[in-house]
Amino acid sequence: MEMIPLFKPYMPAELPELNAILHSGALAYGKWGKLFEQKLGEYIGENRIVIMNSYNSAMLVALAVIGVKPGDEIIASPMSCLASNQPFATQNLKVVWADIDPKTGTLCPESAKSKITSKTKAIFHNHYCGYLGYIDEINRIGKENGIVVVDDAIEAFGSEYKGKRIGNTGTDMTIFSFQTVRLPNTIEGGAIAFNNNDFYKKAQLIRDYGIDRSRFRDELGEISPNCDITLPGYGATLSDVNSYLGVLQMQKVEELIQIQKKNANKWEDLIPGKISNVEFLSSTSDKSPNYWVFGLLSADKIELIRQSRKEGFYASGVHLPNTYYSAFGTYESLPGVNEFYSKFVAIPCGWWVLL
Repeated sequence: MEMIPLFKPYMPAELPELNAILHSGALAYGKWGKLFEQKLGEYIGENRIVIMNSYNSAMLVALAVIGVKPGDEIIASPMSCLASNQPFATQNLKVVWADIDPKTGTLCPESAKSKITSKTKAIFHNHYCGYLGYIDEINRIGKENGIVVVDDAIEAFGSEYKGKRIGNTGTDMTIFSFQTVRLPNTIEGGAIAFNNNDFYKKAQLIRDYGIDRSRFRDELGEISPNCDITLPGYGATLSDVNSYLGVLQMQKVEELIQIQKKNANKWEDLIPGKISNVEFLSSTSDKSPNYWVFGLLSADKIELIRQSRKEGFYASGVHLPNTYYSAFGTYESLPGVNEFYSKFVAIPCGWWVLL
């Protein structure tokens, strides 16, 4: 029996413009990059979008926009992808772990608030496996304390809160990943959505070596000495090849997410009669996950993983708490993280799953 995978890259069957782009001589960020940003903005409902060549680049640009310095503190959840937290270590920031709600896998607002100090520069709010956390509560904490809040939507593109898609829920910044197993998938890529014009304009410069392309060259096409570079920046623009893939995927992304939501509804009907001693991840009527995976909490996690795989569905705990990694300092035990990690199991729910 062939195992149904937990993750699977989506790619359109036809790529009619790809050959023309590859031989056009215009491969860098350009026509297709701008169109991809436009399509993302139309979908999210927020047109201040900056695409980048990876999720990691998007994280680094976000940190540069915030203006962090070595030794500054970032509050984050250890119950997330390593990619969500590794950028803090590379910038010599102090990661202050906040605990999570063991019923949702997302940041506990009370814990996050208790971790704030005079050195806190931002709260990175991870939305675990596409399940949205306490957005209003965390945003309120940020505003009350003058701290930037970043929604880490690495796995949550298309998830909705109070009828709005993440990226348009009032948070200062929202970071997305377009890596192979995400939707949309540009093979590698990322983006930031902004709720602040100053941050948005700053990010446009930082992702491209600090260059204002509208002023960089003079009437002869030579680099203009009148165009100053005022910010350090990265070479983080997304190529037009990757952007073209993103544009095509945006034509199908909502259809694919709706399939995942239908699969989730079917799991909710099927599981109670098949598996005992499990709970669904806690959610509320104002939250609609993208169901990148279908999350369960089991009193016997290992047995549920084995049972699911035996029945042909590849199940997994997905992420290891980042507190286990010495790159972030000494191990720290957090009760909510410990409880959640001991119980969480993800089963396939993607567009490729036929229930």
